Amino acid sequence: MKKIISALSCILISTFLISCATKKASPQNTDDNNHKVKVMVSIYPLKEFTEKIGGDNVEVNCLVPDNMEPHDYEPKTKDFENLINSDAFIYNGLGMESWADQVNNVLDGKKVLVVDSSKGVEIRKEGELVDPHSWLGLTQAKKQCENIKDTLISLDEKNKQVYEDNYESFKLELESLYNEYLPKFESLAKKDFITGHAAFGYLCRDFGLTQKSVENLYGEGEPTPKELESLVNFCKDNKIKTIFSESLASPKVSETLASEVGASVVPIYTLESKEDNKSYLEAMKSDLEEIYNCLSQK
Repeated sequence: MKKIISALSCILISTFLISCATKKASPQNTDDNNHKVKVMVSIYPLKEFTEKIGGDNVEVNCLVPDNMEPHDYEPKTKDFENLINSDAFIYNGLGMESWADQVNNVLDGKKVLVVDSSKGVEIRKEGELVDPHSWLGLTQAKKQCENIKDTLISLDEKNKQVYEDNYESFKLELESLYNEYLPKFESLAKKDFITGHAAFGYLCRDFGLTQKSVENLYGEGEPTPKELESLVNFCKDNKIKTIFSESLASPKVSETLASEVGASVVPIYTLESKEDNKSYLEAMKSDLEEIYNCLSQK
């Protein structure tokens, strides 16, 4: 039934867009000095990346509302109306947005530049599943920022130097945070930590860590009794005292594991949405500090 409703919604949206497509004037990018490049992004981290690089020259909107899981989002008619009046649509890719094909089909033939920000990212997998959480690795976030910078330059070449400078400045901030925590993690004997779902693979790869998760890459399902028993034994054997739980996900399974091993449940950010009014760098630093403190426990 959900698929039928989704298909009908897509037909209605397409009909609506055909009727209003003529309302969009010439390409948004003009020589008007007051013009801002209009960018629609799929998820929060891309919004901040684009704002950092674009500065005052861009107007950035995000499809997925704050405090909503991207997997739970369904595009609405108004979202598509805003999309076709944008200069670019930038999405994460790697399967993060299950609805991306629906959006891209609607934009086909429209004067909107569609950009997969994960192009060139060093993809990691768990089994056959592609890990979509690339922005949680500082090294891969830099690549996504580079793709965004190139997109803005292609749309607004007269401000190329501004975008180059802003990108270099933000890249230095990313590298500074990475360089701050790399020696800290290298000095630790413990390298494994427990999360609610397996969102931190890119972060782990950056710092030589390993996550063991209660749920899979997409935070779906619950562990089997055998899997839960294995996690309980691991926590007990390694004296794990912290179970991380993502604030946008249900803490139920993490709490169950924590109660079994006498551990505390500590919130951690996946940055799929803006949380606690923290910037990307503030939230990433918070995550790194929480993980470091967890692994430092005797």
